[in-house]
Amino acid sequence: MNIASLREVVSEQEWQLRVDLAACYRLIALYGWSDLVFTHVSARIPGPEHHFLINPYGLMFDEITASSLVKVDQSCNKLIDSPFPVNPAGFVIHSCIHEAREDAGCVLHTHSRAGVAVSAQKCGLLPISQQSTFILPSLAYHDYEGVALRDDEKPRLQRDLGTNNFLLLRNHGLLTVGRTIADAFLHMYLFENACRIQIDAQAGGELVSVDPRILGGMEEVMKKGSAGQGANIAWPALLRKLDRTDPSYRT
Repeated sequence: MNIASLREVVSEQEWQLRVDLAACYRLIALYGWSDLVFTHVSARIPGPEHHFLINPYGLMFDEITASSLVKVDQSCNKLIDSPFPVNPAGFVIHSCIHEAREDAGCVLHTHSRAGVAVSAQKCGLLPISQQSTFILPSLAYHDYEGVALRDDEKPRLQRDLGTNNFLLLRNHGLLTVGRTIADAFLHMYLFENACRIQIDAQAGGELVSVDPRILGGMEEVMKKGSAGQGANIAWPALLRKLDRTDPSYRT
């Protein structure tokens, strides 16, 4: 596709955000978490205005580039002309979380097979893996209300998420919140793998649960495990991986 570059149109800060968000979409496609064109990652643009970037509806995630991302305001009005629409269901979910959470620099939502499978289980996410121990202390649940097209669902989404960074959308999928795009991606990497492990483990014998006492202080454990760098311990390597295969996300 011939999409005009916005490199000289937007600020340096917004351009870097666009590059990181486009990379996030490519990584979701690479790891097999995408659902054709039907899920979303949004990133808030720093500043007093409530503006954010979201995917152009109709593009596969492995097609998304920095310049093709759509810039909208809180009312879903496009702020830079784009030939692509924005999915209204995606806007409802993401805009209400950005509105309620000033710390939500990025909101990532998936419909992966394992994620939807666990979301349909009455037990929810089980404490049966190391991956799950990083999620459970900050995990919330939201009951399914149909395709998220109605504004009246927003207060319930905001209430159910609260200050947590992981949300299991019942019968629907997974959602993560991060201060940065890298944070939200690493959260989803852990969430997705915890769900895959759970589905695999349930196909075997009796399950062994993690001692509940281990779940305390996981934030500090994460800091030590990442050498104090958080998601940045992995994000540059992920970008290098994309650059080796297809750096067009940067355009």
